Amino acid sequence: MAKVTQKQEHTRGRMQEVVGEVISNKMDKTISVKIFRRVRHPKYGKYMKKTSVFKAHDEKNDAKQGDTVRIQMTRPLSKTKRWRLMEVVERGERELEGVQV
Repeated sequence: MAKVTQKQEHTRGRMQEVVGEVISNKMDKTISVKIFRRVRHPKYGKYMKKTSVFKAHDEKNDAKQGDTVRIQMTRPLSKTKRWRLMEVVERGERELEGVQV
């Protein structure tokens, strides 16, 4: 009489992902990402653009200011950091002492 056990795979569900622009990379292994979203005014019905700034973990310090990045929600990594960098979607233009590169 052998017991047959079924291994249940535990998934975390769908992790939320957003695309935004890096506004700061001055911290070590951390970037600040600004995202835009459109919300409808409850009374007047006009669509407005709202912004949010998230701190994201950047293990390799890969993202620079002005880059467009994809970040994913994760477990709390610090007091304010709940996101991690998935990929750099598009490199932004950088200014180097007044000269665009």
